[in-house]
Amino acid sequence: MNLLHPRVYVSAIILALLLVIPLGVGSPFVYHLFILICSYAALASAWNIVGGFAGQLSLGHAVFYGVGAYTTTLLMINFGLSPWLGMFIGAALSCVVAVVISWPCFRLRGPFFALATIAVLEVVRLVAINQHDITGGAAGIGVPLQLGIEWMLFRPRWPYLLIAFGFLIVTLAVSWKIKTSRLGYYLIAVREREDAAHAVGVNSVKVKLIAVILSAFLTSLVGSFHAMYLTFIEPGSVFSLDLSIQIAMFALIGGLGTVSGPLIGTILVLPLAELARGWLGDMGSGVHGLVYGIVLVVVVLTIPQGLVGRFGGRVFAWIDALPGGRQPLLKETAGTMPKPVPTISATRGEPILVAENLHKFFGGLHATNDVSLSLAEGEIVGVIGPNGAGKTTVFNQLSGFLLPSKGCVKVRLANGEWITPTSPAGFARAGIGRTFQIVQPFADLSVGENIMLGAFMHTADAHEARAIATQVAHLTELTALLDTRARNLTVGGMKRLEMARALATRPRILLLDEVMAGLNPADVAKAIEVIRRVRDSGVSVLMIEHLMQATMSLSDRIVVISSGALLMQGAPQTVINDPHVIEAYLGKEYSHA
Repeated sequence: MNLLHPRVYVSAIILALLLVIPLGVGSPFVYHLFILICSYAALASAWNIVGGFAGQLSLGHAVFYGVGAYTTTLLMINFGLSPWLGMFIGAALSCVVAVVISWPCFRLRGPFFALATIAVLEVVRLVAINQHDITGGAAGIGVPLQLGIEWMLFRPRWPYLLIAFGFLIVTLAVSWKIKTSRLGYYLIAVREREDAAHAVGVNSVKVKLIAVILSAFLTSLVGSFHAMYLTFIEPGSVFSLDLSIQIAMFALIGGLGTVSGPLIGTILVLPLAELARGWLGDMGSGVHGLVYGIVLVVVVLTIPQGLVGRFGGRVFAWIDALPGGRQPLLKETAGTMPKPVPTISATRGEPILVAENLHKFFGGLHATNDVSLSLAEGEIVGVIGPNGAGKTTVFNQLSGFLLPSKGCVKVRLANGEWITPTSPAGFARAGIGRTFQIVQPFADLSVGENIMLGAFMHTADAHEARAIATQVAHLTELTALLDTRARNLTVGGMKRLEMARALATRPRILLLDEVMAGLNPADVAKAIEVIRRVRDSGVSVLMIEHLMQATMSLSDRIVVISSGALLMQGAPQTVINDPHVIEAYLGKEYSHA
């Protein structure tokens, strides 16, 4: 916590102004404005957990706001239950609704997910309108006016401000905790590159469900409070698409996926709209929408990453430069030598990965035809073959990204048990790390944070993950780049980064998909040295590579695949001199040359 003191102090000062200004001014309108700022900033922060961190554009988020508001109000009317208790019942119900809605909708991608959430919101709104006996229908229902802290109803405005401010602090604290935890890293990984996230053992559906549940819970709590503050609710306002878009817009303007962005976006835009509406009176009906639209267009056209995304780095760098500020990852871990990552013996041993009779059909195409191969402990196996031979299809089956139409892939665990995983995350947790033919770094994260994503498979502690990242970076010659954004690396650096991220999962098997393709001679030499060190550390390696010089120098055994079938396997010199291999690569006229 000491490393964060300057940021904590600056944040505390900014947040304190949300209380000091209205308490100092004492105007009912100012009180109302700051209550709205705190409430909407809390809603935007809660939405940001799903829309920002997880990258799921939910435009039906008001459904959780409405469920909380109606549940708390109805429990108060029908059972005399205090809203302090009713809000948690409403939040629990919202969590159930979130799971029911999200589980099927996560199968959708892009705009279809957003459209599905809008459709659900509209259905719930129509149900509420038609259940007149329960919800009061389109006319709505009023909150019983029982004053007192027990009923969350007060004559002065300042208690409402304190409660709204409390909810804002809670949502910001939850957002900060998520952002700095394993869950936050996992959500960012799923948002950026879901396949790469699966390769480091992330269960994308699980982490997105956790995000939706947390977001729904917090949104519902704020909805319950807002119902008590307004003392009246009706379906058109609480199950409102306008509300969903509004809170999403605040997060977008401030900066998606940031902790402070939703608050800054709300502080910037909401007062402008409310002041314009207040100044114009009846003539200003709907002017808040115009203000929102203008600001949104300006931000999207000029700074699409949001205010915090555009300027936050400079501000945080200035704050971190203050005494006691946070140090970069490289400096933060430079004084401590991490504990070695446990490895297995590098002695050649029994098979650790076995593929038996793999067949893969894509419609009428027989992409993999009865391929069987194995990898032993401490062994480097090179897989070669002409372009289009089916190497990548076999590779994806060995890592769980494709399931065989026939046959199976078995992995031997450290305890000697053989298992057959059924998903990419399952293969990763069984001890198989992999890279991708087209590199898939998490571009918005630093090199160190990319490697930490792999380390999180075996630890939830960020400090331990940093220590593992530092050690793996040393192994892969990335130490000097730990604080560099992944998008700024060279091709060779990105290839080594993918190896490092896979190695941080502590694999017993490393699958390398053309890690030397497109590299200059210096990077090729560096990659060869890294692979040798990886094997010497006790990790078995299976690699697809077109660079024959590297394959020959590294491989203990070479497997040749041609036309989706296993052509032959054996020692490197035996394989490359075989007439059938020469024919597969160069044609029949060269096989007897």
